[in-house]
Amino acid sequence: MAQLDRDGQTEGMRCLVTGVTGYIGGRLVPELLEQGHEVRVLARHPERLADRTWIDNVEVISGDAQDVGTLNEALANVDVAYYLMHSMLSGADFHNVELNMARTFSRAANAQGVGRIVYLGALQPDIPERELSEHFRSRGQVGDILRQGDANVIEFRAAMVIGSGSASFEMVRYLTERLPVMVTPAWVRTRTQPIAVRDILYYLSRAPQIPAGVSRVFELGGPDVMTYQGMIDGYADVSGFKRPRIIPVSVISPKLSSMWVGLMTPVPPSMARPLVESLAMEAVCHEHDIAEYIPDPPEGLISYRRSLELALARVRNSDVQTAWSSSSLPGAPSDPLPSDPDWTGGSLKLDERETVVNATPEALWNVIEGLGGEHGYYSPPVLWEVRGFLDQLVGGVGLVRGRRDSDKLRVGDPLDFWRVEERIPNELLRLRAEMRLPGLAWLELSIRQDESSTGHTQTVYVQKALFKPRGIPGEAYWRAVTPFHKIVFGSMLKNIRERAESHPVDPVDRIGPKTQSVAPPTAS
Repeated sequence: MAQLDRDGQTEGMRCLVTGVTGYIGGRLVPELLEQGHEVRVLARHPERLADRTWIDNVEVISGDAQDVGTLNEALANVDVAYYLMHSMLSGADFHNVELNMARTFSRAANAQGVGRIVYLGALQPDIPERELSEHFRSRGQVGDILRQGDANVIEFRAAMVIGSGSASFEMVRYLTERLPVMVTPAWVRTRTQPIAVRDILYYLSRAPQIPAGVSRVFELGGPDVMTYQGMIDGYADVSGFKRPRIIPVSVISPKLSSMWVGLMTPVPPSMARPLVESLAMEAVCHEHDIAEYIPDPPEGLISYRRSLELALARVRNSDVQTAWSSSSLPGAPSDPLPSDPDWTGGSLKLDERETVVNATPEALWNVIEGLGGEHGYYSPPVLWEVRGFLDQLVGGVGLVRGRRDSDKLRVGDPLDFWRVEERIPNELLRLRAEMRLPGLAWLELSIRQDESSTGHTQTVYVQKALFKPRGIPGEAYWRAVTPFHKIVFGSMLKNIRERAESHPVDPVDRIGPKTQSVAPPTAS
């Protein structure tokens, strides 16, 4: 490993960051670059990184972290490898998926002679392993597997991470804002030690400076030890909402709790269940030994309430850098829309509509890019809400993921039950469906400029809904929903046109540089 220089800092190292399209990984990359390290990233969908501000300053390896060949390429000549992957969205078998992935990674790191692995795990309750929730047990066992290799391992164990876009923050936020009265399981009075994402990134980005011989677990927590009820009350106080009335009961099962969390928050039941099961177990730090190797941040660790203030400021300023929902959904379709509709022998279904818009392309793009989330889809909301609810009933994500940013989109962003597949400002927005469907689906919104009969240039809005059915169920699905297209997509076309014509914008407001936040570079 690189040697320490005279100031006690390591010289620039080559660092591999996995999980880079996820919540922590996407925020860690700029921190490592700022520390002077050379960064390589591994991404299954590298196209989703195209709009990141740091993309031109890193090396990108495309591939799956469970593929040995890909891992060997990604880990070659690496000093420090960041293991930031988890599989809670994989469903009931997430435990085995996580362990197998860790074994593959450890073997590849050994083969490539990696000196250090940095792993972000979960703070473990002080109880026997057999009594742990599956989530806690899996996180701990992943660390054990990584330590079986030759590399020294720095395992950071943290409780709930609070920051704009984090799953923990979103759960607390939505429950507090939506439910004036909560009948909750008894775990609402379990103690935990939340930590700000800004502090997590501080320690992660400085892990390369820990001396090469150190290989151990470090516990990370914020300055506040509190109950989950205290977290909810704290959010209400900071955000200006009334504190909800909380009635703890002991008869609500984890399955029922996770379904309730899945309906009320953006976190789907498949992810909510392992989290909810873990909430019944106390997660409080027993040591803060990391301070022997990495001094605490100069301004001190951020309190829970201050972390909420920072997160809410990011949300209100539409400056959320990454979100938990940015991670890929296992089983979600990733096939790009084919350029030739005849690729399936004519079976690609199409609903296409267009209209002339008496507005500039910039004004129309403003409306298109604002689609979804709190803005809706410019057609009867009840139909979209019913479709989202039906998707949740069959294990899909529904509409609750919302948007990372209320105004701007990036390639790879989740958007309710869609994901942004292609984005060309003032020209094209293509969304790929991640709802549960008997086939593949896309929604494509595009802008072109034609010459009118009078010789003037006119703006044309083109809207396409495309569907590639899978067998007889797919054909039946398309036939079943086609009668609703006139209501859903017809009104959508009309309302987007009227919205653009009544809300002109300065094009610089949409495609120019965003106003920089006064917050420090580290995300919250």
